Amino acid sequence: MSQIKLIAISGSLRKGSYNSNAVRFLQKELPENVSLELLDISQVPLLNEDDEKKPLPESVLNLKDKIAEADGVIFATPEYNYSIPPALKNAIDWASRGKNLWSDKPVAIFSASLGMLGGSRVQGHLRQVALCLNMRALNKPEVFIGSAHTKFDKEGNLTDATTQDF
Repeated sequence: MSQIKLIAISGSLRKGSYNSNAVRFLQKELPENVSLELLDISQVPLLNEDDEKKPLPESVLNLKDKIAEADGVIFATPEYNYSIPPALKNAIDWASRGKNLWSDKPVAIFSASLGMLGGSRVQGHLRQVALCLNMRALNKPEVFIGSAHTKFDKEGNLTDATTQDF
């Protein structure tokens, strides 16, 4: 069986992020032939076209390399003001510049959120961006972890059995 290399990008930079914690749960549940690396995008600077005329920052080069090498990407993101968190959108934008590293890249989206809707609006916006950048977005299943604060313990472990099974 061939090895499948996935990366995950969390839209939340918060240390106790429910989305990042859900990715950590997934890392433990994957088959042996699948690896999943959670990328840290906290050091990726805001996209400024002037910066593209200089050598790119190491954090941007690393992000681009990881996306180029990945067989697929998981976006794990909360919803900020009905839309995409700025750090996630910024990372997506950097990887679309020059050579669009997103083109034909399989992507999956899930969201963990405090509200009951679990991030449904952010997923719609991400799907619009995916269409523009020619990502191959997985349409089903749609994964929303609503009321996330009730589904993780203090250490960040996913404890809700229904969510784990799904």
